[in-house]
Amino acid sequence: MTNDEATEAVIRKFKSVKQNPDVYLEGLMYSKPITYWDYIQVDTLLSLQKTRTNLPDEEIFVMYHQVTELYFKMILSELKQIANHPYLRKSFLIPRIARINRYVGALTMTFDIMSEGMEVEQYLKFRNALTPASGFQSAQYRMIEICCTDLDQLVDPRQRKTIKESDTVEKKFQHLYWLAGGEHPKTGEKTLTLSLFEEKYGKVLLQHTNEFADKNLRKKYTALPKSERTDEELIFALRELDRKINIEWPLVHYNTAKKYLITKGETNKATGGSDWTKYLHPMYQKRIFFPELWSKEEIDNWAKQ
Repeated sequence: MTNDEATEAVIRKFKSVKQNPDVYLEGLMYSKPITYWDYIQVDTLLSLQKTRTNLPDEEIFVMYHQVTELYFKMILSELKQIANHPYLRKSFLIPRIARINRYVGALTMTFDIMSEGMEVEQYLKFRNALTPASGFQSAQYRMIEICCTDLDQLVDPRQRKTIKESDTVEKKFQHLYWLAGGEHPKTGEKTLTLSLFEEKYGKVLLQHTNEFADKNLRKKYTALPKSERTDEELIFALRELDRKINIEWPLVHYNTAKKYLITKGETNKATGGSDWTKYLHPMYQKRIFFPELWSKEEIDNWAKQ
């Protein structure tokens, strides 16, 4: 495209939205050149690490979790594209699932930053300053789960027999597995971690749940024509997503927690107060986004090591 052609294209663009192109073109004369640090907001980004102790490994802990939340935002971007696509077909779906699998894979592969990159002694000190904060309180991760599957698949396994498919979203929402994970293991009372999380995100998550009840990834997949629904490449991609999010990701947390929280034969409590030995291990929760893609034997042996 020549300079004249480019200028004409810009003029047509602004006229098409009833804007005066002369104003925009004149504005370019006074615009500063874009720089990497301004575009990426580097100075702001590097100022966001607010630690609660002077222990240097806490900053590593903070930064890795901030990186994790950015990956979660990338995953949600892909899931929202799928949910809102008006004519979804495997040609669009498979590449987006592949993107999500890469994002989750990158998080899992780099989790040794947490498992190997901090001194146990430092972690056991600064973690006490973080109580009652917990990774349990990641609203974006809850949104990812809600975007991926029907609410029935996220109900606490102990409650699934009491929940009917016809029950309202609001009723099912009260029995989600992470709510049970936020209760005191002995008394059943809500921990402060859960109470603060519900106060901050309860209404937002319920609204998100209602929004994606009929357009989550599982719903979108099962609505495909049979010829596409049985496509081997698509099935493989969805099984990989299930495995990466519901087995590999929680297992790296579980194995890391074992390293830091089991000392001298004693098991320390999670900062949020949950029984992390059962909450974190996918064998107990048995979250499966696409149960129709797994055999009974595979489900029975889910995440068994």
